[in-house]
Amino acid sequence: MFFVLFNSGIMEDAPKLLDEMNDRSREVFRRVVEGYLSSGDPVGSRTLTRDFSEQVSAATIRNVMQDLEFMGLLDSPHVSAGRVPTQLGLRLFVDGLLELGVPDETDRGMIEATVGTTETDVGGLMDRVGAALSGVTQGASLVLTPKHEAAIKHIEFVSLGHDRALAVLVFADGHVENRLFNPPLGQTPSSMREAANFLNALIEGRTLSEARKTIGEHITVRRQQIDALAHELVESGMAIWDDDGEGPDRLIVRGRANLLGESAQAEDLERIKSLFDDLERKRDIAEFLDLTRDGDGVRIFIGSENKLFSLSGSSLVVSPYMNADRKIIGAVGVIGPTRLNYGRIVPIVDYTAQLVGKLLSDRS
Repeated sequence: MFFVLFNSGIMEDAPKLLDEMNDRSREVFRRVVEGYLSSGDPVGSRTLTRDFSEQVSAATIRNVMQDLEFMGLLDSPHVSAGRVPTQLGLRLFVDGLLELGVPDETDRGMIEATVGTTETDVGGLMDRVGAALSGVTQGASLVLTPKHEAAIKHIEFVSLGHDRALAVLVFADGHVENRLFNPPLGQTPSSMREAANFLNALIEGRTLSEARKTIGEHITVRRQQIDALAHELVESGMAIWDDDGEGPDRLIVRGRANLLGESAQAEDLERIKSLFDDLERKRDIAEFLDLTRDGDGVRIFIGSENKLFSLSGSSLVVSPYMNADRKIIGAVGVIGPTRLNYGRIVPIVDYTAQLVGKLLSDRS
């Protein structure tokens, strides 16, 4: 399987940096990063000496590590400690030295068992995909579900009280969506019926995207034909299916507890909580999908490269999935600490995205 990686563009000088490093420097750098990703601990020169490919002294390796630190690729948490990769170092490793394979048989089996389900509800299926991805990677999974773009058959508004109403949308393929929303103050049963009748006369046979455009055009032309409350109700009711895709159920987050381990320090917990505050507000949900639009491969965002979240101590591995027309309709991803096992996580995310895309394409 071939993987295409798209990074954030921060490391355009990666080839130049690698060219400046000789074979020994590259091996020291690679072993420091791999050791850190494996254990989370600084890697010292004596550790590298024991399993280095050539006979070199600890002093020689220390000199190489000092050069790499001067280049901004390694850092020393303490004076007497070993080295850890910087964000720049992790990006260089991911762009230039990361070796990718395919998910092992166990990982593929767990994902395939979920994606191959007979679940008919897309939302339920995607929730199970998120749970499987979280379980396989032991990270937090993010799944951006596709909007339903089948033709609309009927819409109805049901009052649940003075400040709550239910919008029921029936599609031609039998799919039904029920969404709660806050109607404008002073709405009456007659205004709700008038709004529903107005919509049904316009949107039957159109997709949501087409209906949104048509409704906007007709509201402008026929504004005088509906009273102000019905007009507000039309806008309030359809906003939950806005083409921007910011509906409350489109982003599925699973496995939060995987980022809240017992060993996490207080400041790490605060950053993680800040991350999930951002997720729960979903204020940047559109940008999550935008992260994947530059190509059909996996993208990796390390630390502060991750524009979506305020959390700086995390990495996001994300890949889009496409429909039969090769149009991006959603994305799957994994978020975790910067010391993710990228060589394992990247193929899993890519594999999951491809399977989800194929399943949804087959259904359509």
